[in-house]
Amino acid sequence: MTRHPAVATAWTTPRAITRPTGSKPCGVLQEVEVERDELAIAERVLNRLAEQAQAGAEAADSVAPVPVKVAGRAVLLIPHRSDAADEGALPGDYRKILAIVREADGPVQVRAVGERLGLDASARGKLEPLRAKMTKLADRGRLHKRPDGRFTARS
Repeated sequence: MTRHPAVATAWTTPRAITRPTGSKPCGVLQEVEVERDELAIAERVLNRLAEQAQAGAEAADSVAPVPVKVAGRAVLLIPHRSDAADEGALPGDYRKILAIVREADGPVQVRAVGERLGLDASARGKLEPLRAKMTKLADRGRLHKRPDGRFTARS
């Protein structure tokens, strides 16, 4: 498809075609301006996608827990289970939880893990942080949470 010479000129120098003040742009110039605007938008979208892909690749490359701030407190993100990520990437308390669940003969309750860790299991509120950690490990694929609320190790 051949383009009108005015289109080629307008493409290389967008303001090369002048029009009298107050008049409507000619059809060819209007098409070129619309196409230029669409290409500018597409370029911005492509740049954003490239930045997101690069950030995702960098995040996937790091296996160690990443300290982040949540509500002004520094916390560690627990990486998802993968072939490349080993238990060494987890914080120590998470590794202890995994070891206790693996040592158990069958599914374990949060209360039993809390007792093994030396937590006060008589007060339910003392076990909630532990329950949150075990749920996080289950969400990341390192433990399996059964419908009855007990946890088992993934093989």
